[in-house]
Amino acid sequence: MAIKRIFSAGGIVLRKVGGEVKVLLTQHSGHKGWEFPKGHIEIGESSEQAAVREVEEEAGVKAEVLEKAGECQYFYFDAGSRVLKTVTYYLMKFIEQGEATTAYEVSDKVWLLVGEVEDKLTYKGTKEVWTKAKGKIRI
Repeated sequence: MAIKRIFSAGGIVLRKVGGEVKVLLTQHSGHKGWEFPKGHIEIGESSEQAAVREVEEEAGVKAEVLEKAGECQYFYFDAGSRVLKTVTYYLMKFIEQGEATTAYEVSDKVWLLVGEVEDKLTYKGTKEVWTKAKGKIRI
């Protein structure tokens, strides 16, 4: 069986609120897992551009890339095909509210303190990226 490869990008968006750093998490409307906003990289788009676009489309947040946070990979099945998905995450800084044009993909979103994020994340790969990324937070 051939393996299909998909590349996505997303953002670990940071926002300073009352002197504390908060992190954006979204809940997928289908599988209900909690993760960082992410989505497919479109043709002609860099992974950084895709991360910025996806954060706004899914969560209605405009953000700028600070630095690469890490990658995770996982397999899943789609229409009988095995898919290997690679997601590149970026640490990002909140700029302002934007327009969530694909908000139907997200059933909920929440801003959590840095110490609350790991317990809320659903997937092992995302938790591993977060563990490495949180040491890079400098806002």
